[in-house]
Amino acid sequence: MGRIGKPSTNADTAANIDRPVHYVYIVRCKDGTLYTGYATDPERRVKQHNAGRGAKYTSGRRPVRLVYAEGLDSRGAALSRERQLKGLARRVKQALVARAKSGEGGR
Repeated sequence: MGRIGKPSTNADTAANIDRPVHYVYIVRCKDGTLYTGYATDPERRVKQHNAGRGAKYTSGRRPVRLVYAEGLDSRGAALSRERQLKGLARRVKQALVARAKSGEGGR
C-alpha cells in the first residue's frame, strides 16, 4: 500500500524508480486545524500554501506546516487515500500524524 516518505530527488533517477511519485499530505494550519491534500511534491505544495497560492482554506490560516506525507504508486490511489483521510475524524487524523512522527509509520 502506501509508504511514508519524502519526495524523490533528481539526483539519481535509477535509484528513485521504485519511489512513489504521488502523495497525500496533511498540514497543520496556524489555527491548529488540519488540511489534507494531494501533491506530487508535498514540500513544494506547502511552500505554495504558505505563499497564498494553495487552497482557499489554507490561505487565511498561514503559515502551514507539513505533518504527514504518504507516498502511493498512482494518482488514483493517492486521490482515493486523500478522500479516505478527509473523511476521518480529527482525532483519528491526529493519531495518524502522531504515529508517523514517532516513526511507527502508517499504512
